[in-house]
Amino acid sequence: MIIDSQVHAYERDHPGRPWAAVLTGPDEVTGDDMVAAMDAVDVDGALLVSAFTMYRYDASYAVSVQQAHPDRFAVIKPVDPNDPAVADTIADWASLDGTVAIRVMMTDNVSTDPDDPGINRVLAAAAQHGLPVNLLAWDRLAQAGLLAARHPQTSLVIDHVGMRQPFAPPAPPDPFADLANLMALAQYDNVAIKISGACTLSNAPYPYDDIWDPLCRIFDAFGFDRCMWGTDWTRAVKLLTYAQGVEPFRLTDRISDDDRATLMGRSLQRIYNWSPTAQ
Repeated sequence: MIIDSQVHAYERDHPGRPWAAVLTGPDEVTGDDMVAAMDAVDVDGALLVSAFTMYRYDASYAVSVQQAHPDRFAVIKPVDPNDPAVADTIADWASLDGTVAIRVMMTDNVSTDPDDPGINRVLAAAAQHGLPVNLLAWDRLAQAGLLAARHPQTSLVIDHVGMRQPFAPPAPPDPFADLANLMALAQYDNVAIKISGACTLSNAPYPYDDIWDPLCRIFDAFGFDRCMWGTDWTRAVKLLTYAQGVEPFRLTDRISDDDRATLMGRSLQRIYNWSPTAQ
C-alpha cells in the first residue's frame, strides 16, 4: 500500500472561506483533483495537511475533503501554541473521525525557547490524546531535539526532511546543509522524519539521483520504520509533477523492496495508526 505523508487540497479564494495568503500552486486543488492525481500513479491514500498559508488554523476545508473521501485521506490540523486554549482545541480535534495528528509551524511567532509554556502545552496535550505532532522545524532542529527529550511520550514527526525547501527552481546549492542537526535527532526514539518534498531538494534532473546519498544517511540513522515518503503536493508544482514525486522512490535501486514498502506506507500506518481502505 502506497501512502503519501503530505498533500494539500484547497478551493479557490472566495468570501465564504477567504485565503489569508497565496500558496504556490494552481488556483485550486480540490479533493477530487488530489484523488485523480493519486489514482493516476496508483497511490492508495494520503495525509491531508490543512493548508496553513491559506487557512491558518481553520481546517474546515480539509475536513470536508476527508468526509467526502474517507477511504483515501486522514487529516492533520495546524494548532497555535500561543493560544491559551490550545489544549481544548487538541482534545476537540482528537474526537473527530478521520483526524490523526496536529501540526506546529515553528515560524517567527513561535518561541525559540524550549521552555516556552505554549509549545510544551501542545506536546503534552497531544500525548494525552495519542496524536503525533508534526513540526515544521526549518532552522529549529536543535529546539526540536530539546522538546523530544522533554516529552518522550509524545510522537514527533519532522516535516520535509527538516530542510528548508524551495517553492520554485532552483534548489539551494547545498540543500542538505542542516543534515548534521537532523541526524542528531535520531537518538530520540519518539522522533520520526517525513521524507516529504525531498525531490525538490535536487540539483539534478529527474529522477533526481543526487538526493540518495543524504537520504540514505537519514535512513541509516533513523531506520526505515521512522521514515515516511511524501510529495508535499501541491507546494512542489513549480519544480516537478506529482508523478515525478512518486516514481523516483518506486524505481530506485538504492533501497530494497521491503524497505521501500516500509518507507512508502508501512511506517506511516504504524506512526499515525491509520490506513486508507482503497484497494
